[in-house]
Amino acid sequence: MKFFVDTADVAEIRELAETGLLDGVTTNPSLIMKAGRPIADVIAEICSIVSGPVSAEVAATDLDGMLKEGRKLAAIAQNVAVKVPLTWDGLKACRKLADEGRMVNVTLCFSAPQALLAAKAGATFISPFIGRLDDIAFDGIELIEEIRAIYDNYSDLTTQILAASIRGPNHVKLAAMAGADVATVPPAVLKSLVKHPLTDRGLEAFVSDWKKSGQSII
Repeated sequence: MKFFVDTADVAEIRELAETGLLDGVTTNPSLIMKAGRPIADVIAEICSIVSGPVSAEVAATDLDGMLKEGRKLAAIAQNVAVKVPLTWDGLKACRKLADEGRMVNVTLCFSAPQALLAAKAGATFISPFIGRLDDIAFDGIELIEEIRAIYDNYSDLTTQILAASIRGPNHVKLAAMAGADVATVPPAVLKSLVKHPLTDRGLEAFVSDWKKSGQSII
Protein backbone atom coordinates (compact mmCIF):
# COMPACT_ATOMS: atom_id res chain seq x y z
CA MET A 1 0.00 0.00 0.00
CA LYS A 2 1.17 3.51 -0.80
CA PHE A 3 1.39 6.18 1.90
CA PHE A 4 0.30 9.75 1.22
CA VAL A 5 0.42 12.43 3.90
CA ASP A 6 -2.61 14.65 4.37
CA THR A 7 -1.20 18.10 5.05
CA ALA A 8 -0.08 21.36 3.47
CA ASP A 9 2.66 21.87 6.05
CA VAL A 10 5.80 21.97 3.90
CA ALA A 11 8.16 21.39 6.84
CA GLU A 12 6.28 18.20 7.82
CA ILE A 13 6.26 16.99 4.22
CA ARG A 14 9.98 17.63 3.81
CA GLU A 15 10.77 15.69 7.02
CA LEU A 16 8.62 12.71 6.00
CA ALA A 17 9.94 12.71 2.42
CA GLU A 18 13.45 12.24 3.78
CA THR A 19 12.42 8.80 5.12
CA GLY A 20 11.89 7.53 1.58
CA LEU A 21 8.50 6.13 2.66
CA LEU A 22 6.29 8.92 1.34
CA ASP A 23 4.52 8.24 -1.97
CA GLY A 24 2.42 11.39 -2.30
CA VAL A 25 0.51 14.21 -0.63
CA THR A 26 -3.12 15.23 -0.34
CA THR A 27 -4.34 18.72 0.48
CA ASN A 28 -7.75 20.35 0.76
CA PRO A 29 -9.05 23.91 1.21
CA SER A 30 -8.96 23.60 5.01
CA LEU A 31 -5.31 22.53 4.99
CA ILE A 32 -4.38 25.30 2.54
CA MET A 33 -6.10 27.82 4.84
CA LYS A 34 -3.94 26.61 7.74
CA ALA A 35 -0.80 27.04 5.61
CA GLY A 36 -1.61 30.74 5.29
CA ARG A 37 -0.07 31.10 1.82
CA PRO A 38 -1.40 31.23 -1.76
CA ILE A 39 -2.42 27.77 -2.95
CA ALA A 40 -0.24 27.94 -6.08
CA ASP A 41 2.87 28.65 -3.99
CA VAL A 42 2.12 25.85 -1.53
CA ILE A 43 1.39 23.24 -4.19
CA ALA A 44 4.45 24.22 -6.24
CA GLU A 45 6.73 23.84 -3.22
CA ILE A 46 5.21 20.49 -2.24
CA CYS A 47 5.63 19.22 -5.81
CA SER A 48 9.30 20.20 -5.70
CA ILE A 49 9.76 17.96 -2.63
CA VAL A 50 7.58 14.98 -3.55
CA SER A 51 7.73 13.28 -6.94
CA GLY A 52 4.50 11.33 -6.42
CA PRO A 53 0.93 12.62 -6.83
CA VAL A 54 0.05 15.84 -5.00
CA SER A 55 -3.69 16.45 -4.72
CA ALA A 56 -4.83 20.06 -5.07
CA GLU A 57 -8.54 20.69 -4.68
CA VAL A 58 -10.75 22.99 -6.72
CA ALA A 59 -12.91 25.50 -4.84
CA ALA A 60 -15.59 25.89 -7.52
CA THR A 61 -18.72 23.73 -7.42
CA ASP A 62 -19.93 24.25 -11.00
CA LEU A 63 -18.55 22.44 -14.04
CA ASP A 64 -17.03 25.43 -15.82
CA GLY A 65 -15.42 26.70 -12.62
CA MET A 66 -13.98 23.30 -11.75
CA LEU A 67 -12.50 22.92 -15.22
CA LYS A 68 -10.90 26.36 -15.17
CA GLU A 69 -9.48 25.88 -11.67
CA GLY A 70 -8.50 22.27 -12.31
CA ARG A 71 -6.51 23.17 -15.41
CA LYS A 72 -4.79 26.00 -13.58
CA LEU A 73 -3.85 23.73 -10.69
CA ALA A 74 -2.65 20.98 -13.03
CA ALA A 75 -0.40 23.48 -14.80
CA ILE A 76 1.58 24.03 -11.57
CA ALA A 77 3.47 20.74 -11.92
CA GLN A 78 3.21 17.42 -13.74
CA ASN A 79 2.51 15.49 -10.53
CA VAL A 80 -0.56 17.50 -9.51
CA ALA A 81 -3.73 15.44 -9.13
CA VAL A 82 -6.77 17.69 -9.44
CA LYS A 83 -9.19 17.03 -6.60
CA VAL A 84 -12.92 17.37 -7.36
CA PRO A 85 -16.02 16.61 -5.25
CA LEU A 86 -18.24 13.63 -5.91
CA THR A 87 -21.14 15.54 -7.48
CA TRP A 88 -22.59 15.37 -10.98
CA ASP A 89 -20.57 18.40 -12.02
CA GLY A 90 -17.55 16.94 -10.27
CA LEU A 91 -17.89 13.70 -12.22
CA LYS A 92 -18.29 15.62 -15.49
CA ALA A 93 -15.16 17.61 -14.67
CA CYS A 94 -13.35 14.38 -13.81
CA ARG A 95 -14.21 12.90 -17.21
CA LYS A 96 -13.03 15.96 -19.12
CA LEU A 97 -9.82 16.37 -17.10
CA ALA A 98 -9.03 12.65 -17.34
CA ASP A 99 -9.56 12.77 -21.12
CA GLU A 100 -7.00 15.60 -21.20
CA GLY A 101 -4.48 13.28 -19.54
CA ARG A 102 -4.65 14.82 -16.06
CA MET A 103 -4.70 12.89 -12.78
CA VAL A 104 -7.96 13.34 -10.89
CA ASN A 105 -8.77 12.55 -7.25
CA VAL A 106 -12.52 12.33 -6.64
CA THR A 107 -13.14 13.18 -3.00
CA LEU A 108 -15.95 13.00 -0.43
CA CYS A 109 -16.96 9.43 -1.31
CA PHE A 110 -19.31 7.74 1.14
CA SER A 111 -20.85 4.86 -0.84
CA ALA A 112 -19.81 2.09 -3.22
CA PRO A 113 -22.15 3.27 -6.02
CA GLN A 114 -20.48 6.69 -5.83
CA ALA A 115 -17.09 4.99 -6.19
CA LEU A 116 -18.33 3.07 -9.23
CA LEU A 117 -19.45 6.30 -10.89
CA ALA A 118 -16.06 7.92 -10.19
CA ALA A 119 -14.24 4.98 -11.76
CA LYS A 120 -16.50 5.18 -14.83
CA ALA A 121 -15.68 8.90 -15.04
CA GLY A 122 -11.97 8.08 -15.27
CA ALA A 123 -10.83 9.00 -11.76
CA THR A 124 -7.21 8.22 -10.95
CA PHE A 125 -8.10 8.03 -7.25
CA ILE A 126 -11.34 7.65 -5.31
CA SER A 127 -11.24 8.95 -1.72
CA PRO A 128 -13.67 7.17 0.62
CA PHE A 129 -13.79 8.95 4.01
CA ILE A 130 -13.72 6.07 6.45
CA GLY A 131 -13.34 8.09 9.65
CA ARG A 132 -16.34 10.30 8.93
CA LEU A 133 -18.46 7.21 8.29
CA ASP A 134 -17.34 5.72 11.60
CA ASP A 135 -18.35 9.00 13.27
CA ILE A 136 -21.98 8.44 12.30
CA ALA A 137 -22.01 4.72 13.22
CA PHE A 138 -21.36 3.34 9.71
CA ASP A 139 -18.45 0.99 8.99
CA GLY A 140 -15.86 2.89 6.98
CA ILE A 141 -13.69 -0.17 6.40
CA GLU A 142 -16.68 -2.08 5.04
CA LEU A 143 -16.94 0.63 2.37
CA ILE A 144 -13.33 -0.02 1.35
CA GLU A 145 -14.12 -3.73 1.08
CA GLU A 146 -17.20 -3.06 -1.07
CA ILE A 147 -15.32 -0.76 -3.44
CA ARG A 148 -12.46 -3.26 -3.72
CA ALA A 149 -14.88 -6.08 -4.58
CA ILE A 150 -16.60 -3.99 -7.26
CA TYR A 151 -13.39 -2.75 -8.86
CA ASP A 152 -11.91 -6.25 -8.90
CA ASN A 153 -14.94 -7.48 -10.86
CA TYR A 154 -14.04 -5.27 -13.83
CA SER A 155 -10.54 -5.23 -15.27
CA ASP A 156 -11.21 -1.99 -17.17
CA LEU A 157 -11.64 -0.05 -13.90
CA THR A 158 -8.18 1.16 -12.94
CA THR A 159 -9.10 3.74 -10.28
CA GLN A 160 -7.01 3.45 -7.12
CA ILE A 161 -8.75 3.33 -3.73
CA LEU A 162 -7.31 6.09 -1.56
CA ALA A 163 -8.47 5.57 2.04
CA ALA A 164 -9.01 9.02 3.59
CA SER A 165 -10.21 10.48 6.89
CA ILE A 166 -7.93 8.07 8.72
CA ARG A 167 -7.85 8.59 12.47
CA GLY A 168 -5.17 6.20 13.72
CA PRO A 169 -2.90 3.20 13.11
CA ASN A 170 -5.76 0.71 13.30
CA HIS A 171 -7.52 2.43 10.41
CA VAL A 172 -4.30 2.09 8.39
CA LYS A 173 -4.02 -1.62 9.18
CA LEU A 174 -7.66 -2.37 8.39
CA ALA A 175 -7.59 -0.31 5.17
CA ALA A 176 -4.53 -2.27 4.01
CA MET A 177 -6.22 -5.58 4.87
CA ALA A 178 -9.33 -4.47 2.96
CA GLY A 179 -7.27 -3.81 -0.17
CA ALA A 180 -6.93 -0.02 -0.29
CA ASP A 181 -4.24 1.00 -2.77
CA VAL A 182 -3.32 4.14 -0.82
CA ALA A 183 -3.81 5.52 2.68
CA THR A 184 -3.57 9.26 3.17
CA VAL A 185 -2.86 10.09 6.79
CA PRO A 186 -2.04 13.08 8.96
CA PRO A 187 1.69 13.40 9.75
CA ALA A 188 1.18 12.39 13.38
CA VAL A 189 -0.56 9.16 12.37
CA LEU A 190 2.13 8.27 9.84
CA LYS A 191 4.82 8.79 12.47
CA SER A 192 2.89 6.72 15.00
CA LEU A 193 2.95 3.62 12.79
CA VAL A 194 6.52 2.86 13.82
CA LYS A 195 5.74 2.91 17.53
CA HIS A 196 5.20 -0.11 19.77
CA PRO A 197 5.97 -0.35 23.51
CA LEU A 198 7.66 -3.73 23.09
CA THR A 199 9.97 -2.28 20.43
CA ASP A 200 10.97 0.50 22.85
CA ARG A 201 11.53 -1.91 25.73
CA GLY A 202 13.48 -4.33 23.57
CA LEU A 203 15.74 -1.56 22.28
CA GLU A 204 16.39 -0.31 25.82
CA ALA A 205 17.44 -3.82 26.87
CA PHE A 206 19.75 -4.25 23.87
CA VAL A 207 21.39 -0.86 24.44
CA SER A 208 21.87 -1.59 28.15
CA ASP A 209 23.39 -5.02 27.52
CA TRP A 210 25.72 -3.66 24.85
CA LYS A 211 27.05 -1.02 27.23
CA LYS A 212 27.70 -3.73 29.82
CA SER A 213 29.65 -5.77 27.28
CA GLY A 214 32.28 -3.05 26.98
CA GLN A 215 32.56 -3.65 23.24
CA SER A 216 32.65 -1.25 20.29
CA ILE A 217 31.74 -2.12 16.72
CA ILE A 218 33.87 0.69 15.29
